[in-house]
Amino acid sequence: MGQTGIAVVGAGYWGPNLVRNFAADEGSTVRWVCDLDLARAGRLAGRYGVTGVTDSLTEVLADPDVRGVAIATPARTHGKIAEACIEAGKDVLIEKPLAADVESGRAIVEKADAAGAIVMTDHTFCYTSAVGRIRETVRGGDLGSFHYYDSVRINLGLVQSDVDVIWDLAPHDFSILDFIVPDGVNPVSVSAVGSDPLGVGHACVAYVTVTMSNGAIAHVHLNWLSPIKVRSVMIGGSDRMLVWDDTRPTQRISIYDTTATIGDLSERERREALVSYRIGDMVAPALPEVEALAEVAREFREAIESRRAPATDGWAGLRVLTLLDAASRSLESGGQAIAV
Repeated sequence: MGQTGIAVVGAGYWGPNLVRNFAADEGSTVRWVCDLDLARAGRLAGRYGVTGVTDSLTEVLADPDVRGVAIATPARTHGKIAEACIEAGKDVLIEKPLAADVESGRAIVEKADAAGAIVMTDHTFCYTSAVGRIRETVRGGDLGSFHYYDSVRINLGLVQSDVDVIWDLAPHDFSILDFIVPDGVNPVSVSAVGSDPLGVGHACVAYVTVTMSNGAIAHVHLNWLSPIKVRSVMIGGSDRMLVWDDTRPTQRISIYDTTATIGDLSERERREALVSYRIGDMVAPALPEVEALAEVAREFREAIESRRAPATDGWAGLRVLTLLDAASRSLESGGQAIAV
């Protein structure tokens, strides 16, 4: 079949990572780097031997050998660029978030469905070996019934001028949550509170809670002003518990054969009963070292070639966008729970 032609639109922060990984993917060839800053696009293209350099999306879309377009531009531009690509018969990979608002995101996925085009959202964490193992563990029932997801995603610096800490960091946790929860367990409401101690005009510290349809909750702590960097997730089940610490490369995942129960009791007995605890062994599964974005590039290319939905398709991106929108509305209301 030959190599699949890819164009990367946007040569700023994320675009170079996409170009590097598509250039390294043996089944892909990067035909174009497109950016409004033509000099920047040229420097990036030259680094990886890409001959097509342009500041014109029209020129990219006119190339019949381009089958997929990776979009790494500001979120407010995703809708216009993605829809133009779909109209030109191209499949699209879109950097998170899918769009700047739910209406624009829905327009993208509905237009793609009507045209038979593939939309993939670049939820990079979902392609790490750690999250892949977590998905297998949770959805396979190894933890028992899903009880909670508790995340701390904090660091010092990287304060954004155009988005708050929720839109900057929460897409990671929302996409992971969407990827790992068992079938039939869905978000039903979102509440969020935050503060702006720096006076930058939007929240720099936030706490977001997602209530799930089975009664479980997902809690996410987000902070640009922490003295230390923490990337940890705890997932509780009825039979076991899991801890993911992304700052520990030698032991990212620990699965604890630990639980708490009160037995099969009546409601009155339940209120009066003492909780019993079972503490067993801890297992730290070995994980292969993979570059997540390389897996993203491969997944997009294989989805194009086989005409199948990618693991993080446009609808997954829309679900994440819906949670972000609800969190923003809750933050504006002072923490009111917003149905999703």
